[in-house]
Amino acid sequence: MRTGHLEFLWTDSVAGLPRMGLIVPKFQSTGVARNRLRRRLKELWRREVQGTTPPLDLLVRARRDAYAASFSMLRSEVHAWRAAVVGSLDAAP
Repeated sequence: MRTGHLEFLWTDSVAGLPRMGLIVPKFQSTGVARNRLRRRLKELWRREVQGTTPPLDLLVRARRDAYAASFSMLRSEVHAWRAAVVGSLDAAP
């Protein structure tokens, strides 16, 4: 699934719990900017998604525009992904 600032890839978790991996490319940005974006995404995962997500392995790749995105914009995109995944899992037979 692709949003304006993030790309999401996921599969069932063999570990039996939700896990997340991050890819934050340089895109000619500073290390400070990369770490800030990484910390924001990790915090969203830890506080708002991890405890309510089924056992999935998730890979999140930040797109170039993610560096300029606000925390609330990233939050809405992560929540949109979660709603789409939970909705599709609930609809599965």
